[in-house]
Amino acid sequence: MINTYAASEGTAMPMGIFRVCLVVITAIVNHPLLFPKENGTVLENTEEIIQKMKEREEILRLEKLRLEQEIEGQEAAQKVLEKAAKVVEDVKEEKVQWDMWTALSMVIFLLIELWRQDFQEGNWQDTGADEDDMAVLGKAFKGVAFPDKAILASFYEKRILGTTGDMARMREMVEGFADDLLEALRSVCNRDADMEVEDCMGVGSMYENWRVRKPFVCDLIVPFAPPEPYCFRSQIWCSGDSFPPDEQGYGTIKVCRADEDETGCICDKTKLGEDMLCLLHSQGNTTRLSSEMEDLLCFKNTQYLDADQVMKWFQIAVTKAWNKISHKYEFDLSFSLLDSPGALKIKFRSGKSIAFNLTPVVQYENSDVYFISHFPRNCLAADLPSSTHWFLTFAVYERRFIQMISKMLPANACHVSCLQILSFLHGKQCSLTGPSGLTNYHLKTVLLHLLQTRPSQDWAPEKLEARLQDMLKFLEKCLHEKKLYHFFIGNGKVPAELGFPIIFQRAEPLNLFRPFVLHRDVYRKTIDTFHEMLRNTSALISEYMVHIPHVQTNGIHKESV
Repeated sequence: MINTYAASEGTAMPMGIFRVCLVVITAIVNHPLLFPKENGTVLENTEEIIQKMKEREEILRLEKLRLEQEIEGQEAAQKVLEKAAKVVEDVKEEKVQWDMWTALSMVIFLLIELWRQDFQEGNWQDTGADEDDMAVLGKAFKGVAFPDKAILASFYEKRILGTTGDMARMREMVEGFADDLLEALRSVCNRDADMEVEDCMGVGSMYENWRVRKPFVCDLIVPFAPPEPYCFRSQIWCSGDSFPPDEQGYGTIKVCRADEDETGCICDKTKLGEDMLCLLHSQGNTTRLSSEMEDLLCFKNTQYLDADQVMKWFQIAVTKAWNKISHKYEFDLSFSLLDSPGALKIKFRSGKSIAFNLTPVVQYENSDVYFISHFPRNCLAADLPSSTHWFLTFAVYERRFIQMISKMLPANACHVSCLQILSFLHGKQCSLTGPSGLTNYHLKTVLLHLLQTRPSQDWAPEKLEARLQDMLKFLEKCLHEKKLYHFFIGNGKVPAELGFPIIFQRAEPLNLFRPFVLHRDVYRKTIDTFHEMLRNTSALISEYMVHIPHVQTNGIHKESV
């Protein structure tokens, strides 16, 4: 029995081992990780994981794109900052360079200005006094037979000298009548409302003794002032404010109350409260002031004196004055020229007539410079910028300068003779070929420049021919350069004895030939007339030497034309 049990026990043990192995194998075979396709749950979990991985991948991709964009933005911002820093640095460098060039330009400008002032003081208007320069500039004289000194002296004595006595008698007659006329004018004017007229003054060629062309015309200027409590305040082009080139030589005249500040009413500079009112500039007073200004000959709605209004008032006043005194005279008085409002003509019953200009002017401060309402017209005269712009005349100083210089020259000096002969030749040439841009004032300006630069002994009577040629050559040079400077404006060498205002000496020189730059046709006509005059000089002088008889009576030469 024991053997049977032992035998069965020996048989059961391998079976147990077999069973254990079978279970292990079955477990291994049925494990889900070894055979996933046979397990639906594992498949679903895997797809979910894959889907999540894809979503995560998409999130990571978007995050990557966002980071890349941020990096690109930061890089762009960095580039912008770097560029801005570079621009700032460049601007600083350019500013330093600009400051350097500005400083250098200012230094050059100051040097040029100093040189210009030295040149202007040392050689105000180049008169061509050097003989070599005169020979080079006098190209128009080549081939021209110029009269010698004997012929010129004889021509002057026979043709020109005899007019001096006629001018003196005419001046005396015109001045006496003008004084009587102005006295009557004062009596017919309202002293409380009308302008106050002063005594007249003679200016121009008739009073400088060099007028040769007939008819003789006396030029008289009449200063006037506003009634009390008003006064004139003037502003000229060289007073500091900028004026355009076409207004050089002009100024404006403001009519103000004597107690009025130059800067105007305080209400212009102070803010008034709602309950405060300026009594001067209230609406009612504005109309009243505007009417007062018009009564004071101002331009409409302004305080500036109107030249046209002044001439209209002056013509009416002269007419009233003549009506009051006409019974005392045996002649008629009338206005002779439409384009020259102050031109008057005396007509005698015999048919003879005397012309003279009576022009109202305004004194510039306390000097003998005057604002003149109208100038006689010439082909170069441009229209005034407006009727509130007044031209300045230096005629009183010109006359005074010629008188002062004449006292320093030798006896019977030839300076006036030169101007008379040149004026005569130019006038005769214009009568043959028509008017040119040259005027007698240009010719006188040439003489003034030469009088200032030439030694006094050079104007001896026997040097008439040489000085006349100097004037012609200097005039030729100015025409060639289109530059003839006003004698007084910008001239720092004006004698102190004249008492000439310093503001005009410090002004920029005024070119009287500037219109030639703008009007080329007039310039060409002027050049042709000048050259033609040079060629005809000997013929004109010889013609008048032969055809004009003369007789001498009591030292005065009388001529029959």
